[in-house]
Amino acid sequence: TLHNRARGEVLLAIDGRERKCCVTLGALAELEAAFDVISLSQLSERLGLLTAADLIVVLAALTAGGGEPMSAAELASARIDPRAAANAVADAFRAAFDDA
Repeated sequence: TLHNRARGEVLLAIDGRERKCCVTLGALAELEAAFDVISLSQLSERLGLLTAADLIVVLAALTAGGGEPMSAAELASARIDPRAAANAVADAFRAAFDDA
């Protein structure tokens, strides 16, 4: 799967297929609503305390942001390496918010 690193896209293997994940404004708004926070700083704090169920919610938002949406239910039943998922989420947020 082609992806655009400059746009902040990262790849994650889901059911053996590389899928694009990306932090977009829509993904951020979805996560703010899902975690009932009112600011990006609160969201950042909340993301530091992710459960496995939370990680699925984040992946659903990021796969939609990457243009390859998957529902939380689809992600919950998919084969995904938990460490790879956590790393992809961290990489996507770094790409979106780091200046370097």
